[in-house]
Amino acid sequence: MADITKTNRRDFLKIAATATGGLFIGFYWSSCDSPKMKVLSTEEVLSKAHNFNSFLSISPDGDVVIYSPNPELGQNIKTSFPMVVAEELDADWSKVRVLQAPLDNDKFDRQLTGGSGAMPHSWERLRKAGATARHLLLTAAANQLEVDMASLSTEKGMIYHKASGKKLTYGEVVMAASELEAPEEVLLKDPKDFTIIGTPIKNVDNDDMFTGKPLFGLDFYREGMLHAMIQRPPFGMKIKSVDDASARSVSGVTDVIQYDNFVAIVGTSTWPLMKAKRRLKVEYESDGNVESTFDHDKIMKELLDSKDARVMRQDGNVDEAFKNAAKVITSEYQCPFLPHAPMEPMNFFAHVKGEEVELIGPTQTPDAARMQTAQLLGIPKENITVDITRLGGGFGRRLRADYVLDAVEVSRRVNAPVKVTWTREDDMTGGAYRPAVRYRFSAALDAAGNMIGFKLRGVGLNAGNSVRQDNFPSGAVPNLLIENINYNSSVTTNAWRAPITNFLAYAEQSFLDEVALEAQKDPVKFRLDLLEQAKSSPTGSVNYDVDRMIGVIKDAAERSNWGKDSNVKQGFSVYFSHRSYVAQVANIEMINNQPVLKKIVASTDCGIVVNPTGANHQVRGGIVDGMGHAMFGNLVFENGLPKQKNFDSYRLIRMKEVPEIDVNYVDSGYDPTGLGEPALPPTGGAIANAIFAATGRRLRSQPFIEQKEFSDLNLEIRRG
Repeated sequence: MADITKTNRRDFLKIAATATGGLFIGFYWSSCDSPKMKVLSTEEVLSKAHNFNSFLSISPDGDVVIYSPNPELGQNIKTSFPMVVAEELDADWSKVRVLQAPLDNDKFDRQLTGGSGAMPHSWERLRKAGATARHLLLTAAANQLEVDMASLSTEKGMIYHKASGKKLTYGEVVMAASELEAPEEVLLKDPKDFTIIGTPIKNVDNDDMFTGKPLFGLDFYREGMLHAMIQRPPFGMKIKSVDDASARSVSGVTDVIQYDNFVAIVGTSTWPLMKAKRRLKVEYESDGNVESTFDHDKIMKELLDSKDARVMRQDGNVDEAFKNAAKVITSEYQCPFLPHAPMEPMNFFAHVKGEEVELIGPTQTPDAARMQTAQLLGIPKENITVDITRLGGGFGRRLRADYVLDAVEVSRRVNAPVKVTWTREDDMTGGAYRPAVRYRFSAALDAAGNMIGFKLRGVGLNAGNSVRQDNFPSGAVPNLLIENINYNSSVTTNAWRAPITNFLAYAEQSFLDEVALEAQKDPVKFRLDLLEQAKSSPTGSVNYDVDRMIGVIKDAAERSNWGKDSNVKQGFSVYFSHRSYVAQVANIEMINNQPVLKKIVASTDCGIVVNPTGANHQVRGGIVDGMGHAMFGNLVFENGLPKQKNFDSYRLIRMKEVPEIDVNYVDSGYDPTGLGEPALPPTGGAIANAIFAATGRRLRSQPFIEQKEFSDLNLEIRRG
């Protein structure tokens, strides 16, 4: 049924219409009460957009404009946001356009991209903006036609009075609508009446991307700007001496600057800077904080037995459960550091003009860039503007502002506008990586094969909390202990797509398969039994939706014909992250005694799917990302630098290695939840469990291709 939602009149503003005016609905993103309303001409909307949080404008010719505040890095938010507004507005989608908003904390709340949280945060606000505008337009039309508003209907930017056959465009009533009082309540559509939401719509930037128009940070150019590249030290090292004579001699190089622990080469274009950078002679020495060894595997193995573990969750009597267990299963799983490796390396433009700064470029956290710039220069943040370009990938790397500060520092020192560009080698060797982690799991079974005890201890290198203590199977096991150990490494780390769960899910789901095997139970039924336990007799808090997880498990099992074809060896995995639930089944067939990964079936519950086109890309992309990094990705450090410096030595998944992916959705009736990250975590576990089902070989470390259990399998991947 339709939803009546309250609005707050104090959130609305109104000014008189002008001869060329239009209806403007702006809304405050940190308030759930209502949008703000203001009448502006189309020109005024475009020129004064910085005065508002986010807004919907309707011009007299029926054009609809919405500013998208969140950075777009491929998660499709720049398309799905206006879809939601247009749905409640009943707009003509062909007349809807969206513009990227600059940073403005006074007008936007949560103006960042991370945690798959943009749509869940903005869903209701976007709907209210569209519904409020539609209500005002209908009221104005009813007054003009002298009919009851209830007798009017809307469709594709038109208002119809079916009894008389009369119709009006939105543009024809927009001026009158602007003079009306904002409603106390607005009626939101029943989801069954959606005509735009749920339909496949192409990315609004597609045409510009396909025709090579400048959208990304690397595309940005301004006449007179300089370029810069930065030489960074290995981890745990500091500069001892710099010989830049040869670098300065390269034509096109205008300056070489040393600041803090970096050396910047400045010039007229990137090519001479790349040549000059290779000529730099920099000698380093220890900064005194480096670990004695970069053997991270050894460090984590030793720390697993540390007595300094922090208890994150404890339910029941774990010692008693393991003491009385009929069987105890223990395994360890490990993952390496990984770079984010987005297609577009780090880059940013800065122009420091005394007490004012202009920043332009790809960032997931524009406010962090502004705040850190203000701190670096000792100026008020209000003196700094940030314009956001489209991001050529991020995956968490662009949550940091280090590359922004590079541009700021160089611009300040050369007193000119500067664009800093990282090479791929800079990106791989100077990045902030996914933390390396090692887990030890233990499970206690009773004589009937029931899991009565569960222990998890995690060790992470700069991982913070490397366990997610409230995720499944917490709440489903009567005796449970989860502990965490964090080691402060000199290797910098950062959130990496589906932070921590990107590996934890693989390790946990692989271990649960080990336990199911020892319990002599089907892996899917084993998980369903645990979830029924969490539902009927939970232990402690249950911080995931049991029914939604059961829903995706059953859907994936049914769609994959789980266990029904003896010629297909299957691996199962399910995980909850970023408010969404994803279950996956990997199918392997033995062809000429060779395992062939042919298909991955995915069932996702992310609530209402706003745009199936974008959603499918997110799920498929997450699976490909999860598969590629589980099988191939690795960084090995030597003297503070990774050996893998470019894609010739850092193995990425190839197009021919992507199997058939069957994407499905479970409609649980919930509002949209996260989708940019949740499909990645289950993938590694599904594939590893399928490999075990086919070959009897258990893979407990990533990347798979470097494990001795995998090296002679010669796994092949084919489309179905």
